[in-house]
Amino acid sequence: MPLFLRRRSAIAALSLLSLCALVPAAHAQDKAAIKVGISIGNAEKIFEVVKKVAARDGLDVQVVVFSDYQLPNAALAAGDLDANAFQHQPFLDNQIKSRGYDIVPVGLTVTAPLGFYSRKIKSVQELPEGASVGIQNDPSNGNRALLLLQSAGLLTLKPEAVKNNTATPLDVTANPRKLKLVPLDAAQLPRSLDDLTLASINNDYAEKAGLSFVRDAVIKESPQSPYANLIAVRRADKDKPWAKKLVAAYQSAEVRQFIETTFKGALIPAF
Repeated sequence: MPLFLRRRSAIAALSLLSLCALVPAAHAQDKAAIKVGISIGNAEKIFEVVKKVAARDGLDVQVVVFSDYQLPNAALAAGDLDANAFQHQPFLDNQIKSRGYDIVPVGLTVTAPLGFYSRKIKSVQELPEGASVGIQNDPSNGNRALLLLQSAGLLTLKPEAVKNNTATPLDVTANPRKLKLVPLDAAQLPRSLDDLTLASINNDYAEKAGLSFVRDAVIKESPQSPYANLIAVRRADKDKPWAKKLVAAYQSAEVRQFIETTFKGALIPAF
């Protein structure tokens, strides 16, 4: 064989080998199965529908349920999860700032209006002076609870803290009913209702405790709040085909209809 033909054959063979080497990498990016971290309660019901929709697009969604808000981002950052769907943007921003996670949102899910619940009173007007009021002890949800108390006219916060979404009990400037603010872990608040007059409880924990936002909440956050939940992934995965499939499955018409008919305003599609 002439020398130039041998060279062409060698180049062609190398090109074919290079192409073959790229194929597994492309398939590795387009996973057939992923693990998604979610919180207990309503998210479990919604993801049963998400899983069915995603399966029709060739994606097997396996859920991992957490009862602690501090764990899903740590698991995602460590590579134990491919995605999570449990938090709103202010919570993610705070976790990135405090823990350095390289995690980004890829799609919105639902808005879960926050509520204050009680076993002792039925309305804000019945709230006695010196009442114990439980709020979340994590910065983003604690801030959210304090803003809701201010909107109900129960206390006043420093304007700067309101503007920056950084309110803590130390930012209370007026407390006419002398409320005793009790910061607790979010999961502990439903179990503490017998010891508190009023408690801020996130929707998923309220659901698990048999509480209905529509029926039982004494103070209700507006559905138009900025706290829409989201699907998050590691930054390196934000453009992967499986991430797009997951978002598309959640934001499908089938999932929207399920949310609207099942939760009747306690959860609202944010997409």
